[in-house]
Amino acid sequence: MKPRNTLQYLFITLKGMAMGIAELVPGVSGGTIAFVAGIYEELISSINKVNLKTVHIWREKGFRAFWDELNGNFLVALVLGMAISIFSFSKVISWLLENEPIPLWSFFFGLVVASVVFVGKAIKKWNLATILLLLLGAVVAYYITTLPPSANTDSLPFLFFSGALAICAMILPGISGSFILVLLGSYKTVLDAVDGKDLQILLTVAAGALFGLFSFARLLKWMFDHRKNITLAVLTGFILGSLNKIWPWKKVLETKTIGKKVLVIDENISPFSFEGDPKLLWAIVAAIIGFSLIFMLEKLASKK
Repeated sequence: MKPRNTLQYLFITLKGMAMGIAELVPGVSGGTIAFVAGIYEELISSINKVNLKTVHIWREKGFRAFWDELNGNFLVALVLGMAISIFSFSKVISWLLENEPIPLWSFFFGLVVASVVFVGKAIKKWNLATILLLLLGAVVAYYITTLPPSANTDSLPFLFFSGALAICAMILPGISGSFILVLLGSYKTVLDAVDGKDLQILLTVAAGALFGLFSFARLLKWMFDHRKNITLAVLTGFILGSLNKIWPWKKVLETKTIGKKVLVIDENISPFSFEGDPKLLWAIVAAIIGFSLIFMLEKLASKK
């Protein structure tokens, strides 16, 4: 890989910021943004470089060789961008979700629809297997979005498993990691642990996340190296199925309080059946902006 200049690393930081914003919205995965921004495979490959072999290079050839093998500058720029977004935009996103949910969800709906088109275009060969796997991925993702949240669970082995599964969802295009924690019933426990600085629970979840990250990243890298076409088909299906979660117009069926978060259980409805102002014009504009943004990211990613 050719060395990057400062401007290129700035663009990677901006892509990391876009990933961070996506992860702040329940139901939208930063992995989707990484894919359309053209850094997904490099991210998976870089994560896989975190191993004993790379550490051995540090011993034999020094820190610079280790850092280059790790693709450290790329990882730091990306994580920095995600951190900036999470700490800077969390209150903005929360305000929009509370006060302007329809335009916000419409923006992300347009963005994810464009992502389906973008990832689908990357499939080089269409056949019965790719079509079936795409449909399977869509059905699985759709089913996950319809599951009710589980009761709160604080078992340490289960929290380890929750952390592993949530981080897999985070790097997989489609559904967000925080949404998986809510489904598993671990969200309140993790939230309370953060507020109460419960190191036992936090370290357990972090260990599970690291285990899930490195093991799942290895599987994804193998799939991209050996079964790229069918992997892209499954990922396209995941993104397509996740659209159910981010449909802008919903009818509230039930509300539950999980920690400090009020969880709303709802169903999708037509904008013409929506009680109150459906903000249809703003929704269309926001969806077009979200849709267009993906192809702007594509052009940015293709620039050398």
